Amino acid sequence: MLLRWLTRQLAAYLTKEISHNSIRTSTWDALVTTIQPGDVLLVEGTTRISVAIKYLTQSTWSHAALYLGPDAGLGTSAKGETHTLIEADLEQGIRPLPLSHYRHAHTRICRPVGLSERDVATLTEYARSRIGHQYDMRNVFDLARYLLPTPPVPAQHRHKLLAFGSGDPTRAICSTFIAEAFQRLRYPILPVVELLPADDPDCHDCIRELYRVKHHSLFTPRDFDASPYFRIVKPTIEANFDYRALNWGDEVSDVELP
Repeated sequence: MLLRWLTRQLAAYLTKEISHNSIRTSTWDALVTTIQPGDVLLVEGTTRISVAIKYLTQSTWSHAALYLGPDAGLGTSAKGETHTLIEADLEQGIRPLPLSHYRHAHTRICRPVGLSERDVATLTEYARSRIGHQYDMRNVFDLARYLLPTPPVPAQHRHKLLAFGSGDPTRAICSTFIAEAFQRLRYPILPVVELLPADDPDCHDCIRELYRVKHHSLFTPRDFDASPYFRIVKPTIEANFDYRALNWGDEVSDVELP
């Protein structure tokens, strides 16, 4: 009971917003028009736990959600908005939510290439089956230690620390839940690639590539951004951007961006 109480208190502390420095990089209309089922939406979080994740991964992105669209059967919010995203939340576990939840956030769309309708249906079925599963709280305790002003962790080891946790299949963190969904399709994110002899009698120097799946617990939000198999989609450019149409002021602004 005490441990459960402590984890709830820690979760509430870590999810508290501590800054408002996130700047959205596209209009709401452009985001809604551009995003498609199967896309991974990366988010620059502004909570305490986001600070720890960004430190450990040396990345802007601290959170990831899977967009499944308005026809995924995810229900509606208390305000009547259709749920189109699924994410792993620290306090509420894996949950559906509307896209408007990140309306004012700095986001990035990472798009898998070549998914069929059946593939999207597989992602949806898996994600829906995970709703209600809890965040891996052992990861939370591990992450909390790295909120110290100067965590004593060499840069080359920071990424590995996010693999800590219980290993319980009913638990998840935001990126591992999504990575496991794509691995059900055998869709690559950042696979381990082995170079082996091609065994071609006509080409002794030829090699072949053998792909091996990396365990889903090792993935972080930045891996979808770094993956060569996900297309980075920027809504502003997709919406027929024309730099000539921008309304520039005559004076140079000395206002610093937050």
